Amino acid sequence: MTADVRRVRAIHRRLLKHFGSLEPPRRSDPLEELVLTVLSQNTSDVNSFRAYESLRARFPTWDALARARPSEVAAAIRSGGLSNVKAPRILAILRAIEEREGHLDLSFLRAATDAEARDYLTSLPGVGPKTAAVVLAFSLDRPAFPVDTHVHRVAGRLGLLPSKASAARAHDILEAITPPDIRVAMHVGLIRLGRDICKPGRPRCEVCPLADLCPTAPTILGVKA
Repeated sequence: MTADVRRVRAIHRRLLKHFGSLEPPRRSDPLEELVLTVLSQNTSDVNSFRAYESLRARFPTWDALARARPSEVAAAIRSGGLSNVKAPRILAILRAIEEREGHLDLSFLRAATDAEARDYLTSLPGVGPKTAAVVLAFSLDRPAFPVDTHVHRVAGRLGLLPSKASAARAHDILEAITPPDIRVAMHVGLIRLGRDICKPGRPRCEVCPLADLCPTAPTILGVKA
């Protein structure tokens, strides 16, 4: 076991002790997860769920949604923010799936390997590594490590990522040093830490369960080496 892996294991144990269960809510349908993840970009969970519920109320079937005009979709998801960007992205994804598969269903990914499922998802219009990893982890129950802004920030402060690592590079690095059995739990734990304690601006290092493992904490706390 490398030093990085041992450190990640130690971080996971601390997060588990501090927060309790790190199991995420799981949804059953990968296409639902994919659309919801697009809606979640640059907004809160509350707003994205509200936008998703409004979208499905207006378009109860995927077929109806795929045939809608971008302006209609944008109006339905307005509460999620960036609706004029997300609406055409969602429609492009649906139309690409329908063109390839002949119908709107991603359940076939359950039989695919991790690599096959990831490659398929990232080949869809506008689907990057973070969105693909969310679908893999939360819908297909695969050992993926989604890296959102919270995870990226916290992992950087913990010294798990180089200071200028891109989002794509961050995914590769964190998956490489995080054992498969704790990847999803680490994602959940780092998000919770990022929202509650390790916030943008000044992190609350004085109450952080990882302070003694974090190279950034002494600077924030004014501790002399």
